[in-house]
Amino acid sequence: MLRDINAYISSGKQQVDDTLKSVFENKAIPSNLQQSMTYSLFAGGKRLRPILLFASYEAFAKDKNKVLKTASALEMIHTYSLIHDDLPAMDDDDYRRGSLTNHRKFDEATAILAGDSLLTYSFELIATDSLLSPEEKVYLLQSLSKASGAEGMVAGQILDTEGENKELTLKDLEQIHELKTGELISFAITAGAYLANVDKERINHLKDYAYYLGLIFQVQDDILDVVGDPDKLGKPVGSDEANEKSTYPNLLGLEGAKKQRDIYEEKAKTALEKANASDSYLLDLLYFFGQRDH
Repeated sequence: MLRDINAYISSGKQQVDDTLKSVFENKAIPSNLQQSMTYSLFAGGKRLRPILLFASYEAFAKDKNKVLKTASALEMIHTYSLIHDDLPAMDDDDYRRGSLTNHRKFDEATAILAGDSLLTYSFELIATDSLLSPEEKVYLLQSLSKASGAEGMVAGQILDTEGENKELTLKDLEQIHELKTGELISFAITAGAYLANVDKERINHLKDYAYYLGLIFQVQDDILDVVGDPDKLGKPVGSDEANEKSTYPNLLGLEGAKKQRDIYEEKAKTALEKANASDSYLLDLLYFFGQRDH
């Protein structure tokens, strides 16, 4: 079966953009705050996490209208995390995706509040989705709050911060990125499958796929920070080394990092096969994550 992954991503991105625009219509949000929220939300993100949710759902079901708002809520949380990551107290970045970071475009206080607002609005979006049953809403709200909170993404962020200026092991790196990057990816995959009424055994295999996919994403990020094109990335390269962060290339060398990415890729493929989902866009996205150039 021939599939055009770029067309699939482009179509999914457009659907997420349209949904996000619609949910911000006629909202009683102070003008400057809404401008700050939507500035980062529509700053050119690839929408990979929502697209993973679509692909997981569509591997087992049809009509992804049911998952549009959940996917959009996920993108809100991802965007909030980027706004806060860029702050002076965190990574202190001036540019993201080729544009000024939120706190440089507005100010620190507005950026913090925009992030807070995107985080909390994401849960309202799921809670008020008329296409979801009460049981589905509870599952999604619990899963997403855990994935994005103190046992998930935020845990990974604090471990990443504490790991600066330290020599980390491969196991340390994997733990950080399983939490910081992998938890939202895992939510995307498992939520899509859950909403498609997939059985628990298959969902467990998809969790394994998501785990390795998250690590692949991070390895490639680290590689691109060494050899990537700043124009394509929309930010300078070399920031990891400048911030004295432990990365896969620093730990394993550039070629070693590429080999580790390939090991993760094989394990992700095996998990996908066990979930009987190899004939889906999830396989194409696996290759896309490992070969992307921005």
